[in-house]
Amino acid sequence: MDLETVTRLYDFTGRTILVTGGTGVLGSEMARALAGCGANVAILDRNPALAEKVIQHLPGGPGHMLRVYGDVVQPATLEGAAAALLAEWGPVYGLINAAGGTKPGATTGPSQTFFDLAPAAMQAVFDLNMMGTLLPCQVFVPHMLQLGEGVILNISSMTALRPLTRAVVYGAAKAAVTNFTQWLAVYLAQNYSPRIRANALAPGFFLTEQNRFLLTDRETGGLTARGQSIITHTPQGRFGNPDDLLGAVLWLMSPASAFVTGVVLPVDGGFSANSGV
Repeated sequence: MDLETVTRLYDFTGRTILVTGGTGVLGSEMARALAGCGANVAILDRNPALAEKVIQHLPGGPGHMLRVYGDVVQPATLEGAAAALLAEWGPVYGLINAAGGTKPGATTGPSQTFFDLAPAAMQAVFDLNMMGTLLPCQVFVPHMLQLGEGVILNISSMTALRPLTRAVVYGAAKAAVTNFTQWLAVYLAQNYSPRIRANALAPGFFLTEQNRFLLTDRETGGLTARGQSIITHTPQGRFGNPDDLLGAVLWLMSPASAFVTGVVLPVDGGFSANSGV
């Protein structure tokens, strides 16, 4: 395979890709990378100001970016976003479900046992991560059926593979995302088109706004006990940087991975391979 052929595999010119959670630390890097490869990238978010901020910091390149309003757990807003995208760029070729997260009310700790967790907080976390992945697929995958091809990339988590001591609901929801991804890959290939693929990433430990002060000390910037434990168990000895995900994202979204569907790919510095023994 010559260099020109390889380059074409990662040329997304004319492809419309929607990124939910595209204003987050990881989602925004994915959006920028795809736009830099020529894609028309739509960032779906409830906060237009945050989406505009991401777009304004886009480095120069051939891609285009657009913000669309939507809430991943509100189907009516997703339908509105789909209509806006169809009018602007046509059907969606790629969907990255990067929206997700947890909240203190659904996390155990010294002052809150599993038996204290509030049902409303647990439901909110499960809905954001699992239903916030499933519902966008219901709305935007029909675009791919029109095209006869497309790619879904869901974001699972290391907690789906190796349960962590405190993130009970988040881990369970991400495990559901893993299972759903595998099911969806088979369902779409067998019932619609083998050219519509579904895969997931399982990121290891990346510093984000949600976990920064669980893993690092707010005052000193050093590692907390939890942060040190993670680094000790990560063979590469560091947290991930957002751009560490981009090679996997571009590969899974591109024709270079045309025979890859139903996989959940860890990007974790070796965390999932380390038994600790």
